[in-house]
Amino acid sequence: MSSEIEDYYIAVNSGRLEDAVEMMAEDVQAVLVLPTGVKHAEGRVVMLGNLRARPPVDREHHILRFATDGDMQFAYGLVTENDTAAGDFVGVVQLDAQGKIARYQVTYDMGLTLLPAEGA
Repeated sequence: MSSEIEDYYIAVNSGRLEDAVEMMAEDVQAVLVLPTGVKHAEGRVVMLGNLRARPPVDREHHILRFATDGDMQFAYGLVTENDTAAGDFVGVVQLDAQGKIARYQVTYDMGLTLLPAEGA
């Protein structure tokens, strides 16, 4: 059985952006800390716009670590673009009583890798 945060990234990876946003509460609050700056977003419509505005590359999120604590879920992983490692991300969601993502925070960085490469 997968978690909400895993299902979210699966939907995003497969290009099902509307499905990803449907996993969120109507009034979801989010902050995206990206190399280009910090974006604050509120609501599904804004989140869908943010997802659609991303550059058109073959991007995937590979979750390497996952944890849950009550209504919070945490994921750490690698982002690949066109099958090349592009950076690491940490995503955190807080779920509402209906199991929808009420709050979402993600950081993405191209400089620091928390897990050493295999064989290192």
